[in-house]
Amino acid sequence: MRVNAMRHRTNRIISRPAVAALAALGLLSGCISFGAEPPEQLLTLTSAASVPAGSATEGQASAALAVQVPSVTQRLNVNRIPVVTSDSSLAYLVDAFWVEKPARLFRNVLAETIRAKGNRLVATGGELEYVAETQLSGALSAMDYDAVSGSVVVRYDAVLRLPDGRILTRRFEETVSGVPAEAGAVGAAMNDAANTVADQVAEWVG
Repeated sequence: MRVNAMRHRTNRIISRPAVAALAALGLLSGCISFGAEPPEQLLTLTSAASVPAGSATEGQASAALAVQVPSVTQRLNVNRIPVVTSDSSLAYLVDAFWVEKPARLFRNVLAETIRAKGNRLVATGGELEYVAETQLSGALSAMDYDAVSGSVVVRYDAVLRLPDGRILTRRFEETVSGVPAEAGAVGAAMNDAANTVADQVAEWVG
């Protein structure tokens, strides 16, 4: 009987810390997050003009056009859509997340549009980008949603460096009005505006 009593007492002593640990773990689970909740959808930009499968372009590497990723300010150096709420304040649109940073998305649309509408080699990476004597760079200065006017604005300040050393600059801008402050609607309007700007740039560079 003494042996049984000791066993029973030992089991009770061991079980108390285990119960306490489980209780503590249960409390902590409500305070600790093991990762941010993934967004329900990711936004992207898609070129309205695309090169058909099987099409090919040839030419000298030196005659190619290199399309660089545009520079951006810090407010566009994130996977979010800036919302202009006043002349001195800025926020980000709720539930709106780009699949990658907007500068690279815009460059992809720009390069694809120029490739589809022109007859020149277009380089967006690799050795050909550095060999090309014609360089298209610039700054994506706006890719915003204006909460005051309910509009989307895409603004691109292009810089075209020609083989003869000349440098041409031009500002391209497109505004889409009447856009509700919703991720899907803003994303679609942003895609339309980016394609309009890309069309204008493609016509400019030839």
